[in-house]
Amino acid sequence: MAGHSKFKNIMHRKGAQDKKRSKIFSKLATEITVAAKMGSADPEMNPRLRTAIQAAKAQNMPKDNIERAVKKSLDAGGDNYEEVRYEGFGTGGVGVIVEALTDNRNRTASEVRSTFSKHGGNLGETGAVSFMFDRVGAIEFGADAGSPDAVFELALEAGAEDVESSEDGHILYCDAESLHEVARTLEEHLGEPTSAKIIWKPQNSIGLDDESGLKLLRMLEALEDSDDVQNVYANFDVSDSVIEMLDG
Repeated sequence: MAGHSKFKNIMHRKGAQDKKRSKIFSKLATEITVAAKMGSADPEMNPRLRTAIQAAKAQNMPKDNIERAVKKSLDAGGDNYEEVRYEGFGTGGVGVIVEALTDNRNRTASEVRSTFSKHGGNLGETGAVSFMFDRVGAIEFGADAGSPDAVFELALEAGAEDVESSEDGHILYCDAESLHEVARTLEEHLGEPTSAKIIWKPQNSIGLDDESGLKLLRMLEALEDSDDVQNVYANFDVSDSVIEMLDG
C-alpha cells in the first residue's frame, strides 16, 4: 500500500500549495449533493452522505457550504451526475484507477484520455487494472487518536483487518460492506474519523526510478486537477527524492 499512502500524502501537500480552495470545495460539494440525491438527506440515515460530510469537515469546508450542497440535491431539475470509472496504465506499467462524477460523460472521457496520453500513459478498458486492487473500506484518524499499538488493538476488536500508522496518522482497513459499522464502533473510542470511505487498495506496488516516478506523479496530479475527477488510485512506489522534486 506504499504507493497509495504516499500518493495521498503527496496530493494533500500539493493541494495545500497549488490548488485553489474553491476547487477542492467544489468537488466536495458535488459528492455531498450526489450522495444526498441518491439516498436520504439525513446523514444519520445515509452512510455515503455522512462520509462526504466528514471529508468536507476535514478540509474545513464551511457549514453553510455543506448545507447548501445538501439542499441542492432537493432542487427539481438540478444537474444529474453520473459515476464513472476509468482504468489505464501510467509510466512503468503502473495501474491507475480514476473515479469521476460527471454531468457530461463524453467531456470527462476525452479529458481523462488526453491526460493519460499527454503523460505517456494509456487508457484501457474497464477491468484492465482493477483486478490488481482490492475494494476495501479505509478509515482515517489523526495521529492524536492514540498510539499505534492502542489503535491497532481497537481496530481489530472493531472488525478492521489491517492498520497503517505513521507520524501523519492512522489508516484502518476493513471489508467494504462493513465500513460504516466499523467506523461507528471506532468513533466511540477514537472520536470522529477524518475520513471513512471505500477505496481501491493496491495488492502490490511497482517500484519506479526517479525519472519515471516524477513523470507518473505529474500525470496523477493532472488527473486530480480535473473538476470531474474525485479520486485517483495507483499501485506504485517512489523514493523520497521524487517527492521533493515534485514539491520543488
